[in-house]
Amino acid sequence: MKLSHSVTLAVAALGSQVSAASWGFEDATLTVQGKGAGVGGVKEKLSPTSPLASAITLPASDSLKIILTATEDKTGRKPHQAFLTLQEPTTGLEESFPFSLKENGKGKVEVSPKDLPYQFATSKEALKASIVIASFGSSTPFNKHTFDIAVQTDASAPPASASAPERYGSKPEIHHIFSAEAQSPPRIISFFFTLAILASLPALGGAWFMLGGNLDHVGKAFNTSPIAHGLFLGSILAMEGVFFMYYTTWNLFQTLPVAVAVAAVAYVSGSRALTEVQDRRLAGER
Repeated sequence: MKLSHSVTLAVAALGSQVSAASWGFEDATLTVQGKGAGVGGVKEKLSPTSPLASAITLPASDSLKIILTATEDKTGRKPHQAFLTLQEPTTGLEESFPFSLKENGKGKVEVSPKDLPYQFATSKEALKASIVIASFGSSTPFNKHTFDIAVQTDASAPPASASAPERYGSKPEIHHIFSAEAQSPPRIISFFFTLAILASLPALGGAWFMLGGNLDHVGKAFNTSPIAHGLFLGSILAMEGVFFMYYTTWNLFQTLPVAVAVAAVAYVSGSRALTEVQDRRLAGER
């Protein structure tokens, strides 16, 4: 079975339209303006089909900004990559500056003379500027010469020169300066706070008695569970000793293992001591 001539032409036309899908841009504006400047400067519209007729002059104190919308088959989309590529015509040296892009294809790039390599800043000829847009898929990338740019040097500044290439070799010796170890506060301050804590103990004991505390069951508690109560009170005193040693001579690495061991003893013995106290309270003893 053969297709008719008209159907064949339709299929061929459809294939040519599919293969013709390509990247491009629209609504592109080039602006050259100084930092903080108001009205003035240079403003040109860029075309994806033909470059600007005359070269754009970029003074040393100004910056060049391009705003455009990347399109795929005339629909605004975000490509995988979009660059403004500058080429020095004599040497063929190229440098690319990426556009910052949004999902709808709108992009912006800004270039100032200080961002250019030494060879571009000192070139006697106008640089050739191209816009490159490409992405994954079968669409044809866009890469065309769009305008020329002449970079002006600052007459008052010293002439630009190439930086010396970095050579591998021995470097000067580095001397590390470590901060001094933490010191304890003056003894007079420590003595003052010690007295303040000791002075609060009578008030703490009086409050305990006012809340119903008594010492009548101390003997019975130790007779019933001497190991638990003894270890618990001893661990509390031991922890105070650990704090004292850390304050005077020990460092953190010496303090932590001992503090963990004392805390484990306090936890186990304290739970046993509280069990004994609960048994007396459930029996109606206080």
